[in-house]
Amino acid sequence: MKESRGFLRLFTVFFRIGLFTFGGGLAMLPLIEKEVVDVQGWAERDEILDIFALAQSVPGAIGVNTAVFIGLRLHGFWGAVVALLGVVTPSVAIILIIAQLFSQFQSNLYVARAFSGVKAAVLGLIAAAALRAGRGAIVDRFGLLVAVVALGLSIAGIIPVFWVIILGGLAGILYHRRRGDVR
Repeated sequence: MKESRGFLRLFTVFFRIGLFTFGGGLAMLPLIEKEVVDVQGWAERDEILDIFALAQSVPGAIGVNTAVFIGLRLHGFWGAVVALLGVVTPSVAIILIIAQLFSQFQSNLYVARAFSGVKAAVLGLIAAAALRAGRGAIVDRFGLLVAVVALGLSIAGIIPVFWVIILGGLAGILYHRRRGDVR
């Protein structure tokens, strides 16, 4: 009985996050962080940053991957399934509704204006998530240097994001090995 309540709570938390987040996975990060760390206490702030990093490094949307990792951590395989269903159900339902009404929405001036505001708000949410993550991840000059180089490589599109993450990890290993922090 206790585990079923845990599954219900997990589903409800991620359903709410999926329902009230516009703009994709990155826009979900501030809500996930607040809910998982501050409200539910399922992870510490430094742990959620590690989960975000892991979720970004595997294929798929970061918000969905984060939900899966948290569900897996809390309740194993079925927790991952429940969290996944929770976070994607609102989007699937909304997409199905919009697909039915798309031709009516497409030319509506008020809807177009509303979405211009929503897009700007989503950008603000992503920036806030980046700043919060940066405070926890950039603790010295080395971290700042890696972040700036990664930003530059990402903006320039020189190499795929996957390789930016791999190179960042390798740089961290080499830097800390040189300093004697890692064997």
